[in-house]
Order: sequence, then C-alpha cells, then structure tokens
Amino acid sequence: MSSPASIAKHPIHSMLVAFPIGLWVFSFVCDLIRLFVSDNPAWSTVAFYCIGGGIIGALLAAIPGFIDYLSIRDIRAKQIGTFHMILNLCGVALFALNFVLRMSEGGNPYLPVVLSAITILAVGVSGWLGGELVYVHGVGVERSSPAKEDIRRAG
Repeated sequence: MSSPASIAKHPIHSMLVAFPIGLWVFSFVCDLIRLFVSDNPAWSTVAFYCIGGGIIGALLAAIPGFIDYLSIRDIRAKQIGTFHMILNLCGVALFALNFVLRMSEGGNPYLPVVLSAITILAVGVSGWLGGELVYVHGVGVERSSPAKEDIRRAG
C-alpha cells in the first residue's frame, strides 16, 4: 500500500521522523555528558533546545503519519498503527513535560534525565512498531509491477 502522503512515491512520515528521534537521543547524550563528564551548563542548554526541536519535528512528522494511518485497511496493521500513534503522542507529551521541567530553576537535575531515558525507550518501541508496519505489513511501500520485478531479476 503506497503512502498517500508522499513525494515522488517516497513517504513523508518516514523522512521526517529521523529529526525528532535524533534530536531527542542527542539531548539525552548531552544530559549524560553534563551529569558525568562536564559541569559546563552549555550541555544542559543544548539538551533543552534539542528537546524543543524534537517536539516541533515530531508534531510535523505526525501530520503525514496520520494521513498514512487513515489509509490503512488491514485490521492488524491498523491496530499496530494505533499503538504506534499512541506511543508517539505519549512521547511528545512526556518530552513537552520534560521541556517545561527544564524551564524551572532549582528543580531536581536527575528527573528530566530519567524522564528522557524512559521516553526514548517508549519512542524506540514505537519506532520498532513503525518498522513492523512498513516491513511486515507493507504500509507506505510502493509495490512493483510484475514487469519491473522481471527486469530486476534479469539484471
């Protein structure tokens, strides 16, 4: 089933999700550096902005993802897609809470880091489910015509 939200037959959702995931993972790396390697507060600042950018990126990726979700017809794929979407929305909400916690001075410095770790694990599970949708159920995959398959096998 090809993606209705695509550019030149390439699904937009899968193009965009790399940004929030990368930003959130890097924010966690910055937190770990700040806690265990360097007392330079710049690491916390970078983590803060990475979380904010990740939230924006995730919300942007959610739009074509939801368009793809609405086009799923297979019941099992729809169930996986629903759980994938719920985990992602929970991840965005938890990182939004994390973002707000970091704005307040004098809070527990470990709470946002622990919250990041938990949320990254949830987003990782969600990413695995996204892979399940694509690689097992063919969501967002442009099917080859039989003639193109014959050419690929011959070449």
